[in-house]
Amino acid sequence: MPGETEEIQEWLLTVEEFEEFYAHTASRLIGQLYVMLGDLHEAQDVVQEAFVRGWSRRRQLDGGGEPEAWIRTVAWRLAVSRWRVHRRAADAWQRRGSPSADPGPGPEHVALVSALRELPPRQRRTVTLHYLCDLTVVQIAAETGLSTGTVKTHLARGRAALSHLLQDPRAEEAYGA
Repeated sequence: MPGETEEIQEWLLTVEEFEEFYAHTASRLIGQLYVMLGDLHEAQDVVQEAFVRGWSRRRQLDGGGEPEAWIRTVAWRLAVSRWRVHRRAADAWQRRGSPSADPGPGPEHVALVSALRELPPRQRRTVTLHYLCDLTVVQIAAETGLSTGTVKTHLARGRAALSHLLQDPRAEEAYGA
């Protein structure tokens, strides 16, 4: 019995290891989820919640060998769940009338977020994981549960769509003139 307790404790991240893991990955994960979601505050919230859940499941974080991917996946799932709640609320507001809007972000940000939102959700997530998170096709496939062929297809189609959506009409005019 005493050997079992020591064995279990060996698999748990220590407080110091978890704090170090948090310090090295939290900002990066928030940035990644921000690009996926288009909402910084939402990204901060879901990443924080994912770390809280990760603390209570330290055995899963350490045993899997990919704690950052585990946190990112949990944060993504939390975001999807919250999105569903927000969607229902938005539908309710639409039926009753929406509140007044506040000033928005700059034009470049709006263009990028708008272009990303035009992509299907899986394609947007795949593009973000590849280009922002620097994950390989194999890593994306493992994290999302998609085949590598599907990941490659999402990346190719996402690049093509973003290229079309983010064209600068001024550049086309200058090139054509």
